[in-house]
Amino acid sequence: MKQKAKAFAEKAHEGQTRKSSNEPYITHPIRVAKRLETSGFSDELVCAGYLHDVVEDTSYEIEDIKEVFGIQVARLVFAHTEDKSKSWRERKQHAIDTVKYAPKGEKYLIVADKLDNLLSMEKEYELQGDLLWDNFNAGYDLQKWYNESIAENMYTGLAADEVPSYFWEFEEAVARVFGRRSF
Repeated sequence: MKQKAKAFAEKAHEGQTRKSSNEPYITHPIRVAKRLETSGFSDELVCAGYLHDVVEDTSYEIEDIKEVFGIQVARLVFAHTEDKSKSWRERKQHAIDTVKYAPKGEKYLIVADKLDNLLSMEKEYELQGDLLWDNFNAGYDLQKWYNESIAENMYTGLAADEVPSYFWEFEEAVARVFGRRSF
């Protein structure tokens, strides 16, 4: 099922590139899925890692995901899909609320995605400097607010043994990119 999800995502994102670089877009969902798999999560969650941006950024719809991968994968993808009719701030507040109150699987997917995005931003910042922020719908201050809010809320409802190591990696990346802060 994981190989099928990877192939589906490769086809769906064909020709797309990352927002702040010329890197093929598919590298992002592959890294997200790999992080989830390395953390020992279910095949369904790993598949959602491959597919998490398909509905949001391609012509495929959630019904396509449900038909091919089942209801559980579709629910994870749907929970992660932004409503592009809303403002940037509304979409990001929804993600913050979701990461705070959602079931574990949804939290794990969101933070894996946000970590990969932040690590890419950090890498591109080294090359582009402050010009990087011009590539996004929101500049430095709003990106800082968003990422710090994810870090502040991602542990809610999780026992210590339910926190994957990449949550700490995200927290450390937020501190590196946006300045030191204790969450």
